Amino acid sequence: MKRALITGITGQDGSYLAELLLEKDYEVHGVIRRSSSFNTNRIDHLYQDPHTPGARLKLHYGDLNDASSLNTLLRMIQPDEIYNLGAQSHVRVSFDVPEYTAEVTALGSIRLLEALRESGLKKTRFYQASSSEMFGSSPPPQNEQTQFHPRSPYACAKVFAYWTAVNYREAYGFHTVNGLLFNHESPRRGETFVSRKVTRAVGRIKFGLQQELYLGNLEARRDWGFAKDYVEAMWLALQQPVAEDFVVATGESHSVRDLCEIAFSHAGLDYRDFIKTDPRYLRPAEVDHLRGDASKARTKLGWKPLVSFVELIQMMVNSDLRLAEEEAALEKHRNSTPRG
Repeated sequence: MKRALITGITGQDGSYLAELLLEKDYEVHGVIRRSSSFNTNRIDHLYQDPHTPGARLKLHYGDLNDASSLNTLLRMIQPDEIYNLGAQSHVRVSFDVPEYTAEVTALGSIRLLEALRESGLKKTRFYQASSSEMFGSSPPPQNEQTQFHPRSPYACAKVFAYWTAVNYREAYGFHTVNGLLFNHESPRRGETFVSRKVTRAVGRIKFGLQQELYLGNLEARRDWGFAKDYVEAMWLALQQPVAEDFVVATGESHSVRDLCEIAFSHAGLDYRDFIKTDPRYLRPAEVDHLRGDASKARTKLGWKPLVSFVELIQMMVNSDLRLAEEEAALEKHRNSTPRG
């Protein structure tokens, strides 16, 4: 049985990857940060009590800011594969907390690779979650040969992590793989990311829980795919006999305005009646157009996206409509319950 370690397991990608690996009969170990409140809702359906015989998902406290915890975990778990998905991953927020973003997203990767080197696990394969944001203002389509031009502290940190993975591959012979994933979304996406912010608002507006939605740049164009499709590419990339880096994308781009139009119209609404702009949501340095060329992944990995952009947005809207309906029912119950 293969053993995998996932940082960021409680995030969108981590939860889908954990599902995939468990389906492939892996023993999956996830790193979670200590918090006074639980944030494991995305993986609760996978979790079993560790005392249960045959339980294959195991969670451990650790932090990419804490080299000691990473060293301890690697020596204890001795994973066959490591997927480094942990990061401060919100681009706009990275302008507000640039030092923290660099600490976790950039230095976290080198702490983990150093822990791997010091643990002597020379056969362990390492996947680094890289990002299309690293391309920044380089014109589309972007592929593995496109020059990086990062336009945010988050993107700068990801460029550092990318080259760190390459360096450990070249300096120490590690099997390190960078997955340059373009935007990927799902009903599990965090509510502060623009795709989920839009679909969440659609549900709440439809059920009278919200009146309007404030956004930033409606003309920014992105290459959006389904996160569950993309974690399959992560796994495929790490199974190759030779470590290489791969762009993962749909090859199509759409504006934030397109996203809004599709999402609102799916619920029978006109986005123009509800969308307002707020300059606080604009980035100091904008990335105007990202569109990936995943020809290498299609050829070498046999990978292609299965869910279209429209299907993705409609899936997210359907999920958020159900969530908003539950919220509205709860709100109605609260308002009808006598107090005192």
